[in-house]
Amino acid sequence: MEYVSRVPRSPLDGLIDDLYYLEGSPPYARLTLPPAPGALLIVNLGAPFHVRGGADTETAEFADGCVVTTPTRAWDFGYPLRTRSVGVHFKSWGLAPFLPMPAAELCDRPVTVEQVWGRPATAELQDRLATADEPYEMLALLEDELMRRLGETPGMGLVRHTSSVIAATSGAVAIGDLRVAAGVSSTQLTLRFKELVGVTPKRLARAHRFAATMLTIDPAEPVDWGDLAARAGYFDQAHFGHEFREFTGLTPTQYLEVRRRFLREHPGHTLDSWPLPAD
Repeated sequence: MEYVSRVPRSPLDGLIDDLYYLEGSPPYARLTLPPAPGALLIVNLGAPFHVRGGADTETAEFADGCVVTTPTRAWDFGYPLRTRSVGVHFKSWGLAPFLPMPAAELCDRPVTVEQVWGRPATAELQDRLATADEPYEMLALLEDELMRRLGETPGMGLVRHTSSVIAATSGAVAIGDLRVAAGVSSTQLTLRFKELVGVTPKRLARAHRFAATMLTIDPAEPVDWGDLAARAGYFDQAHFGHEFREFTGLTPTQYLEVRRRFLREHPGHTLDSWPLPAD
């Protein structure tokens, strides 16, 4: 698969990790994505794909693309035989200025781009992207669209600062201390987070800690799960295992087996650092 990405210009770089272009045949028809502490927007330029937001939701078809706020559990992504899309990896707070609804309304409930930006605007953007000459031109067009839609968002300063501290500490920070430093009540902070991020500050901290822990795992080497849990700040290995199952639907051992399968069957693949084979 071809994957091209770049960081957008200011002020979008304060909201977005990167813009990306993806094209090619996927390594697996279905992938499971563990919950990352960020949001995602995909503008689809190929055949429809399928998304299931969680184990208790139905799989839905997405033709124009999808919008995913910060998830609390793993979600499934079903690729067509060949895929082509552009997308945005948002920071946890970054999607809020582009949503017409509170982020909490979309938590673990992916929606189409049309449901967020409307059919005419989405179709026009797809047409402009589809006729672009090369990936970097497409990313520039997407960046321009985001700049055009960028507006003021009440509470953004509070949520951005607090989320940045949570991210910088990989979730190892007392939320009460952040609340006191910001001079707001627990209720105020929680409401702002649900509105702009989709989850509470504590849930976001859990997501950051879990993601940071996952990224330290080298599937090519033996893993001491007890040591890993202790270094990540979990109370004990049982707590870590419970968190693992809640976030991924897998035990740590099952996760390692699936990661090793990906490494073995598609070594060096552009998608091999996070998604998992679902079949």
